[in-house]
Amino acid sequence: MAWTNKLAFSAQTSSPAAPSKLGMPGLFPGRVIGVEDPRSIANNKYNATVIRSMMERGMKELTGADWVESWKLFASKGERIGIKVNPVGQPHVISAPEVLHVIIDGLKAAGVRAQDIVVYDRYRRQFHQAGFHTWLPEGVRKSSAVEDYEAIQLDPKGYDRDHYVELPLTNPGYEKHELARYSFAANFLTKEVDKVINLCVLKDHQSAGVTLALKNLSHGLVNNVSRSHATTTQNSCNSFIPAIVQMPMIRNKAVLHILDGVKALYHGGPSARPQFVWEHKAMYFATDPVSLDHVGWKKIDEKRVAVGKKILVEDTPDKFSTFTHRQPEHVEIAGALGLGVWKWDRIQYKHINL
Repeated sequence: MAWTNKLAFSAQTSSPAAPSKLGMPGLFPGRVIGVEDPRSIANNKYNATVIRSMMERGMKELTGADWVESWKLFASKGERIGIKVNPVGQPHVISAPEVLHVIIDGLKAAGVRAQDIVVYDRYRRQFHQAGFHTWLPEGVRKSSAVEDYEAIQLDPKGYDRDHYVELPLTNPGYEKHELARYSFAANFLTKEVDKVINLCVLKDHQSAGVTLALKNLSHGLVNNVSRSHATTTQNSCNSFIPAIVQMPMIRNKAVLHILDGVKALYHGGPSARPQFVWEHKAMYFATDPVSLDHVGWKKIDEKRVAVGKKILVEDTPDKFSTFTHRQPEHVEIAGALGLGVWKWDRIQYKHINL
């Protein structure tokens, strides 16, 4: 890893969290299950029945257990379970209600009460604009850290100052601000839930290269994230993302990652322009976010090559993707930090066609 940035390894963390056997890379290091079904979407609409079948098969193949027992590996009665959704590519590529509902059903099957399930995204306004609040079954709660996106995100309200990552990285012009080097964990993570199910989507990202499991956590569970890609040339996503995810409060609580690739984005992300959206018709399951993201990165590159574009690490800026250099290297660096299995020959990837 000649391009490994030492910034990720110099992060100072204060985030007490009890070690857990479910902490990254979780119960099944290196294992990724892909389930594909051509019937999963038609006329831009998910088929809820097919989605349920895909998820039942994916969880069974991941865990080796039946539907109920597979969910009991990750959640149990009396626990508070958060589900981290992703609204950023709205309305075209976001966490889908058909997937969210099956996750909620799985948690209930494991004995988790509806009132102990909390669906979360960082910005309340984006959460509502995406319609997430209208999808929640009776009793299931919602949560956000703050009201809306801000360019400079230094206000600690909504975040827990006892849980932070300090990095020698600041937004230009804010070097002397007392909180400029800190990112604090959202109260949702530290005070409202015991575990997190990470419902991410298969998307390109013009600064991070890809936005999959790791980035859904790093940029959704803490504040002061804009410093990671302050300008098209000051881009430190390759270091920032793994430095944040290694925070014990994140790595020990995010126990299962479900990547929705039924609809996906291969260019110009994180906002989803219709011309770059494609129906991939597959979903992916893992407890190891590094292995999962390596698989997702490959799928995006395969699509890019198929439509005549360069792979992510060779891409050059255009009007839709303006950063000088994309940084999907954050996935490999996360592996170097022990968050999961990076090397392809050690990843146990199984793809199932239904």
